[in-house]
Amino acid sequence: MVSMKDIAKKCGVSIATVSKALNDYSDIGAEKRDEIKKVAKEMGYLPNSSARALKTKRTYNLGILFVDEARSGLKHDYFSSIIESFKVTAEEKGYDITFVNCNMPKQRQSYYEHCRYRGLEGIVIACIDFYKPEAQELIRSSLPVVTIDHVFDGRTAIVSDNVNGMRDLVQYVCQQGHRKIAYIHGLDSSTTKARIGSFYRTLAEFGIEVPEEYVKEAAYRDTEETERMANELLELPDPPTCILCPDDFSALGCINAIREKGLRIPEDISVAGYDGITLARVLEPKLTTICQDTVTIGKRAAEELIRLIEQPKITLAEKIVVPGALITGKSVKKL
Repeated sequence: MVSMKDIAKKCGVSIATVSKALNDYSDIGAEKRDEIKKVAKEMGYLPNSSARALKTKRTYNLGILFVDEARSGLKHDYFSSIIESFKVTAEEKGYDITFVNCNMPKQRQSYYEHCRYRGLEGIVIACIDFYKPEAQELIRSSLPVVTIDHVFDGRTAIVSDNVNGMRDLVQYVCQQGHRKIAYIHGLDSSTTKARIGSFYRTLAEFGIEVPEEYVKEAAYRDTEETERMANELLELPDPPTCILCPDDFSALGCINAIREKGLRIPEDISVAGYDGITLARVLEPKLTTICQDTVTIGKRAAEELIRLIEQPKITLAEKIVVPGALITGKSVKKL
């Protein structure tokens, strides 16, 4: 492995001069700095991250905390797209990424302890139980934190516009002539609360009352539970003409329930999802849904976290709302 000592010998300068050139110090001439950098590149020199951390007192390492209860991991379409965008943006700005894991064998650590152990400068929290004590410990710590789809006082949050997203979806379904609209929503969370509230409020604006039996609950991305809830809706004496699902992936369960009863989509009953994942565009019929802007969510999360780290005195904690877009698809019939 090439060292600064090797570069210094090749260039006929001191190790200190090589260090100054590679770190863009101003007290070395531009011509000499460029010469040393050229030689270092030709020799295949790569800086050691540990040495850089000792020198600069910084690690340039950001954490991602992602704990999906459904254990779908990075196969989770919505969050994997956000994480990829976060990663690309962070790396463009010179930062490395570390996934935080508090269940390492023989080394049980809290989220905050793991962040300190890894020398993280900041962390984005993309999917956890925000009410767990160890999550609260991390959020209350001095570590720069940005949350995704959950808001805390004094912390920056990047959230998808669930209120207007659900409003646009319900408005479209109503404009297609539907009045008997059911909703299988996700488990309790700030995202779910926002969507449910918007669902009821939008229907009220259209003068539509929602029977209690039209509103069901199933975990996000749980096709089996969504299928079971859909069956309950289809077996009602007065079934809905349209079913809204927790997300696009779980909508598969609803679609299965409908087809197993010999019904057609959208001729006999309409279906809509939420997320706008690739799956929604390849289903037959193409799924009506709200496409969440995961690229912007991930990008803004990285930018805001780095701003908190690099400009802490002038960066304010804020809630940044990212709008989505209605994809009309072909799964909602015009009555």
